[in-house]
Amino acid sequence: MAGGKERILRQRIKSVQSTKKITKAMELIAASRIVKAQQRVAAARPYSEQITEVIRSLAAGGADLSHPLLARNENVSTVAYVVVTADRGLAGAYNSNVIRAAERDLRVEQAKGRSYSLICLGRKSESYFRFRGYDIAASFSGMSEQPRYEDARQVAEAITGPFLEGDVQLVKLAYTQFLSATSQKVVVTQFMPLDTEGITDAAAASDGPEAAYEFEPEPGEILSELLPRYVEARLFAAMLDAAASEHAARQRAMKSATENAEELIVKLARIMNRARQDSITTEIMEIVGGAEALRQSSGEGVDYLPDTLVSRHILPDHIDPFRMSGAKRQ
Repeated sequence: MAGGKERILRQRIKSVQSTKKITKAMELIAASRIVKAQQRVAAARPYSEQITEVIRSLAAGGADLSHPLLARNENVSTVAYVVVTADRGLAGAYNSNVIRAAERDLRVEQAKGRSYSLICLGRKSESYFRFRGYDIAASFSGMSEQPRYEDARQVAEAITGPFLEGDVQLVKLAYTQFLSATSQKVVVTQFMPLDTEGITDAAAASDGPEAAYEFEPEPGEILSELLPRYVEARLFAAMLDAAASEHAARQRAMKSATENAEELIVKLARIMNRARQDSITTEIMEIVGGAEALRQSSGEGVDYLPDTLVSRHILPDHIDPFRMSGAKRQ
């Protein structure tokens, strides 16, 4: 019984050790990808800043900010949600945090009597909302870990089309903002219409002299061509943040899994050692008990001769039977 239990525990320890090797390897892979994702975020930031600066210059140069991507609609009947999640799991609460934040905001909009439209980036968000019966307008996969600018352009076209046609009056973006390797924050922010107040306020609040530009063609025409690129740049930056956050979350989850596997191995080893000790103790007790039974059945260790002789007065009085038998007198 004890030997069978020891064998089962040994097999379980080997299984946990194999799992530990896998989680450790995944932890190292995620840690290496975090560095590359951070570099991509840093490399994309100058483009986003420069395109924002150009839009500010156009606004300061007299460009008309009545573009459909900038126009606010007071009568919002449909809200579109762009939910950025991962294609794979094993990343802790990364996917569930984004999905729950988007679902909470969606329910708030439904309470206001507004309808919704879902655009899912990543298989996890698509499977979640599809399983619960939500209407999904579009879904994209295969771009969560290493997003490209072409991917952002493809998603942006699926978003701007319904918005420009008037089917959607408000677009919100739900993703995980990457702050550092140890800190990420889930954000549900307005994506469309674009924030005109931020553009004009930034242009007005700039200190120091500004360069005077001559625009050819007119600033309004440049702005109408530049705003779709601005949408793509913002979306691409959010996708890069989400990719870096995914790798950071997976690295932490795999590190926790590796530590838990180590603790489980130590615990199972203690149980196995205890079972082995119980097995050895049981075997020793069986051996000693058997030997004692054999010794008693053969009559060894019991000498009835002195007592018999004394009781029948066969020996003389001056002969001590205890001395003859080698026993000690009580």
